[in-house]
Amino acid sequence: MKTRFDELSAFVTVARAGGFREGAKIAGQSASGLSDAIRRLERRLGVRLLHRTTRSVAPTEAGQRLLERLTPALAEVESALDVINTYRDRPAGTLRLNVPVSAIRLILPDIVPRFLTAYPDIRLEVIAEERFVDILSAGFDAGIRYEERLERDMIAVPIGPRVQRLAAAAAPAYLERRGRPEHPRDLLAHECLLGRFDSGTMPPWEFERHGETVRIEPSGPLLVSIGSATELALTSALQGLGIIYLFEDWLRPHFARGALVPLLEPWWPSFCGPFLYYSGRRLVPAPLRALVDFIRRDAAADASRQTPRKRSLSVRDRTVTRRSMPS
Repeated sequence: MKTRFDELSAFVTVARAGGFREGAKIAGQSASGLSDAIRRLERRLGVRLLHRTTRSVAPTEAGQRLLERLTPALAEVESALDVINTYRDRPAGTLRLNVPVSAIRLILPDIVPRFLTAYPDIRLEVIAEERFVDILSAGFDAGIRYEERLERDMIAVPIGPRVQRLAAAAAPAYLERRGRPEHPRDLLAHECLLGRFDSGTMPPWEFERHGETVRIEPSGPLLVSIGSATELALTSALQGLGIIYLFEDWLRPHFARGALVPLLEPWWPSFCGPFLYYSGRRLVPAPLRALVDFIRRDAAADASRQTPRKRSLSVRDRTVTRRSMPS
């Protein structure tokens, strides 16, 4: 039985994208062309691979099993073809990243325009998700996550600021109405704007000072999905609905113009910045290698502008390492 490569590629693209229209945007083809290719593949195999509705597309059981086998195989084919990139004057191709919304807001805006200007033959696709993702099986070249959320046995490259903080804040109107908390536990008596991961987990609000750690589970009038609905919580905080707990960098512009007031600043916890991570078990595609080198050059330039002590810390932090999920 002979099956054409373009039919297999069409099936994987549509199944990953969850629809023909979305798949067409990714593949740069027409939705009808992809649909025809998959119908030919289904006729050839004698089995339905996709459930089709007017709103979405999802693999059947047979389709899911085929997708699981095809994804790594097609990735190897793409890696083999990418070897040709080494003979080009500059790298070309598609680079697919899976990142949290915080990276889209705080990390990538400073990197993406400069990177794509430097490499005009690279097409970048960025998908924002907060959940754990197997980047290889999902068809991504790399991801961005924080250290405790990295996949097992991945090469991790520091990206963006190496130290970040979580901050509590509220609008002046809220503080006039409810008063200002003086200790993290005071937040239990305040209206707080909460977040929940897609898994259903609601992380506690954590504060640190002089070796003391305080974790609280506040309550409040609004609960949003972390990442996708964070802007709603921020807008609500700006309008005086309650206290928000978010990345300091996300809130800083609102501090600068007085729209939000920092709260409990001596207690704000700091943590290590994010990492770009990718598999060390496969050939690194040329577009990804270009991004890694670009990030490292940025890091070297930053380190050269720092004091000798900070520079030594920065160099160590930026060493590419293999990292595992904590048990």
